[in-house]
Parts: sequence; structure tokens; C-alpha cells
Amino acid sequence: MSKDIHTEAVNHLFDAILCLQNREECYTFFEDICTINELLALSQRFEVAHMLREKKTYLDIAEKTGASTATISRVNRSLNYGNDGYDLVFSRIENKNESK
Repeated sequence: MSKDIHTEAVNHLFDAILCLQNREECYTFFEDICTINELLALSQRFEVAHMLREKKTYLDIAEKTGASTATISRVNRSLNYGNDGYDLVFSRIENKNESK
């Protein structure tokens, strides 16, 4: 049984994130709300997802990111069977980079 993440507290957190205006504000906020290890873990998963989309091997990903094969597998499962959140963000990043 999975937990419902659609709560008022999560809404408040997302509203706070959405009001951040630049990278420096993100650093300021996330350094307060996360431990360094939590923030590094999130960024590692994002990098793993990027590399998986580029069809890199688990071995290449593990060597470059330091992620365990369990983490790589979990991210791969999200890419293949998740809610398409990674795809949404990567698509927007690609569109932003193309418009520069």
C-alpha cells in the first residue's frame, strides 16, 4: 500500500519551490530544507535519469555518478513505469536550451 503524497503539507512545499526565482534562491532554500546528503542523493538520481535517457550502461552510470545499481534500477523503473515526471522536466530543459 503506497502513501498518498497529495497532502496539504506537500502542497505547501511545492508552492514554496515554485516561488523560487533563480538557482541561487534554490541553493538557499534547499540548503535549509535538506541535508547535504539528501540534496546530493536527489541530484544523483536526476543525473542517473539523464544518463539512462542517453542509453548509458549501468556500469558507466555507476562509475560516473557513484550510484548503486539498486538506485539506477529504481530510477530506470520510474522512467519506464512512473508518472513521466522526468520526461516532463527533461523535455522542458531541452526546449529551453533550443530556444537560446
